[in-house]
Amino acid sequence: MSSSSMLVRRLTYVSRQGAPIRFNNKPFVRRVQTRFSHALAVHRNTPENNPSIPFEFSPENLERAKEIIAKYPPQYKKGACMPLLDLGQRQLGFTSISVMNYVAKLLGMPPMRVYEVATFYTMYNRTPMGKYHLQVCTTTPCQLCNSDSIMEAVQAHLGVKPGETTPDNLFTLSEVECLGACVNAPMIAVNDDYYEDLTAEGVVKILKEIQNGKVPKPGPESGRDTCEPFSGPKVLLSKEPYSGPDVTRSDL
Repeated sequence: MSSSSMLVRRLTYVSRQGAPIRFNNKPFVRRVQTRFSHALAVHRNTPENNPSIPFEFSPENLERAKEIIAKYPPQYKKGACMPLLDLGQRQLGFTSISVMNYVAKLLGMPPMRVYEVATFYTMYNRTPMGKYHLQVCTTTPCQLCNSDSIMEAVQAHLGVKPGETTPDNLFTLSEVECLGACVNAPMIAVNDDYYEDLTAEGVVKILKEIQNGKVPKPGPESGRDTCEPFSGPKVLLSKEPYSGPDVTRSDL
């Protein structure tokens, strides 16, 4: 890999006394590759995202915010930080610096405490997003079920790479870790909906339907019901649920 895309650090191992550890009369040095995340944990002002842009909840969302805050004791209302950030993101489309500052003021928190939350959790998108956020899972179970073909099909159809938005602002593509639907791998999330048991052809069909203004039915492409076996259910087939005393020893 070229030095322009990967920083190589030289780590010199030292003893507890601070002297370099030597091997064959030479300092023991290890070369370590430092990988860079595509998401910065800092804020950079842009014309679309800066503190001068006003934000406040709509009347409907303000009522929702009050209901959320009421779930917490007054001295712990800062516990509502995460759901309020999510509410702000759903209203604006992303978690801007103005959303963070508004939530901080609403909860009486130092803004830095809100920034810490928003930069830690990947659920908060801190840059403008497309109307549909495509999250392609490439963790081990999906990888074993050929999630690479899903990612390649999405990139080829939309002409964007992870972290990019289509020119029409319809889609933003992300590569993510486990979304908790391993039994239905490979899968993607489109906003809040899961599309599972996917094929490369199937994911392109989903994207085309969205582009035509339709909302595809979420769930497995294979046609199975949620995560039941492909060959159908094998257990709990009786019409009535089992009763504990009927299937356990009486002395237990």
